[in-house]
Amino acid sequence: MTPIPQNYRNRPVAVVGAGTLGRRIALMFATRGGQAHITDPNTEQGEQAVAYAMAELPTVAAKVDGGTPGTVTYVPDQADAVANAWLVVEAVPEKLELKKAIFAQLETDCAADAIIASNSSSYASRLFTEGLKTNDRMLNTHFYMPPAATALDVMSDGNTAPEIIDFVLRTFPEYGLHPFHCRRESTGFIFNRIWAALKRESLEVVYEGVSVPEDVDAMFAMNFGTKAGPFRMMDQVGLDVVLDIEEHYAQENPNLPEGPRILLRKYIDQGKLGVKTGAGFYDDYPEPKQS
Repeated sequence: MTPIPQNYRNRPVAVVGAGTLGRRIALMFATRGGQAHITDPNTEQGEQAVAYAMAELPTVAAKVDGGTPGTVTYVPDQADAVANAWLVVEAVPEKLELKKAIFAQLETDCAADAIIASNSSSYASRLFTEGLKTNDRMLNTHFYMPPAATALDVMSDGNTAPEIIDFVLRTFPEYGLHPFHCRRESTGFIFNRIWAALKRESLEVVYEGVSVPEDVDAMFAMNFGTKAGPFRMMDQVGLDVVLDIEEHYAQENPNLPEGPRILLRKYIDQGKLGVKTGAGFYDDYPEPKQS
């Protein structure tokens, strides 16, 4: 029987990757007085991630039932960051070989009862846990954009022990999160699979010259009552990340239109990646801070 984490409330959670989502995941797991570690080879990004999480933590913890602010710490060495963690979440860029290397190392560095999860937005964890000795404790936990969006997909790697799935579904709500079980392997999981179709067609409409990002977003907001449309949301995620995801979908389905990827590359080649660079489909974001 696969061991579930013992004494988890007195152990840290570790997040590998200090990007937009990594820092937000760490934030959520620091809402019950515990400790979250962020590890990343980029020291500046790691420190920025901690600054973001600690600034947001009091407000977010106040919204979690029984929440109280904990701490978020940058730990440069990955082995040190994960050593006693009950949960380790990989949140690095959507590069399959990178994820394979990280999971192989985590299997060695993590405690025997630690859950090892991937925040991948498009890859099934099976693709980088196959052949590992303890892939029964590994799975996808795909977060969207906490703390604003607290839903997440939970999906087996094909060998994940049922007790690990049950533990995640039962425990994550303690941190203000809402996990949904993806009951079969699915590229894009549940919501992202639906979102991908909306996003892709929005890009195609603009690529064909039928409309412009501002008008698509305005119509989307009016018809669905949302605050932001697809292009604003893609700017938030990062156009480089969106392209990586689209490339993966295209590898699995060569019949997908190429226009969305051509349009994304046009912006990326101009250095317009979205909010993180100060411009994407929109150019009204604050300029990123310089070191």
